[in-house]
Amino acid sequence: MDSSSPATAENQWVCEALQRYEGPLLRYTLRLLNGDLEAARDVVQDAFVKLIQQDRSAVEDHLAPWLYRVCRNRALDRIRKEQRMQTSLPDAPNTNGRLGSSDDTHREQPAEQAQHPETRSRLLTMVADLPERQREVLRLKFQGDLSYREIAEVMDLTVSHVGVLIHTGIQTLRQRMIGSPATARTTSTPGT
Repeated sequence: MDSSSPATAENQWVCEALQRYEGPLLRYTLRLLNGDLEAARDVVQDAFVKLIQQDRSAVEDHLAPWLYRVCRNRALDRIRKEQRMQTSLPDAPNTNGRLGSSDDTHREQPAEQAQHPETRSRLLTMVADLPERQREVLRLKFQGDLSYREIAEVMDLTVSHVGVLIHTGIQTLRQRMIGSPATARTTSTPGT
């Protein structure tokens, strides 16, 4: 087959997207699914299967937010399905292969680990204590490297709301890092 054929170009585009986004999408989805690695892998795989089925011109100019949104929607669907199943089977044991620590989902370079591991550990704990939407926008911004506009598209929010969530989350983390009593006021707003 000629390497300049349309099918080869499409395959190359999907392969490049897979190489670039698979890791960040897996980390993002893994956190949404509370460490369920197999479920996160399934969700990310589904997103790329859906990408293959899409017209390239329809998603190419906003590929990252499109992939994150597909993963988010699939993960939320999976969570809702599990909740329905757990409601109908209240005594069923949880055997879905969860990872033990949130640190397992992000592999730092050795130089980064050596700098301030106790600060990183404290910060990750503080991020985990933020309201869900704040955690999610911070992950999309700093792990997914998405713009405010892209995050708004993924989470179906306005750009200004994304900005408020990020600002509030960072302010809360800053207050907690310095041990300020203002923390209680910042975190008392549910869902922000």
